[in-house]
Parts: sequence; structure tokens; C-alpha cells
Amino acid sequence: QVHLVESGGGSVQAGGSLRLSCVVKGALSRYYMAWFRQAPGKEREGVAGIYHDGLTPDYADSVEGRFTISRDTSKNTTYLQMNSLEPEDSAMYYCAADPPPHVGTWDQDVQYEYWGQGTQVTVSS
Repeated sequence: QVHLVESGGGSVQAGGSLRLSCVVKGALSRYYMAWFRQAPGKEREGVAGIYHDGLTPDYADSVEGRFTISRDTSKNTTYLQMNSLEPEDSAMYYCAADPPPHVGTWDQDVQYEYWGQGTQVTVSS
């Protein structure tokens, strides 16, 4: 079985930083990893995605330049460094895994097979 476990969420003031972690437990290799978020009353949206080789990550326009996605394959862990946080970033954050072949648009949640349970991020003004 495959399990994704997120951690690192919390409450911060605007302008602050958080680093989220997602550990993949189980037999996955060469999979595409992504972070999504969902705020109350809003649809889930893609935040960032990354291939197993860590090259050419993808970002939503709203976080480009503030968030950085990375992964440590030796630890089966994907990270989301979030800087200059804004109240609009408040949401439940989920990591997701898409086993190969990774096709389609990275921010379409329907293509991801595995999901974590989520970690809450709250940014106060």
C-alpha cells in the first residue's frame, strides 16, 4: 500500500514562512509529485508540481516566486517551502502522487492516484 503523509502546517502571520513535507510510504518510483490546496468554499487548486528528477518544476501563477517545491528521493520526501505568505494562502494543503506516465496538465487533480490527508496552513494579516 501507498501512503502519503504531510506535515509542517501551522499558523503564521503575513510575510512569514512555512515548509511543508510529504513523505511517501510504499512502493512508488519515478512518480510526479504535486501540492494542492483547498480553502473553505473554494475548489481545490494546484500549487506546485515536480518530476522525480527535480527538474523544471511547475507553479501556479499565484505562488510563483514565493513558493519552492523540491524533493529528496533518498528520503521519499517532497517539500514545499512557502515564503512571503499571504492570508489568501490559507488553506488545507495536500500532496499528491501521479505514477508514470505523467501526462496531461499537472494541476488537474483527477489524474493523481494517491493523496495525503492534508495539513492546515493559516496566515493571519
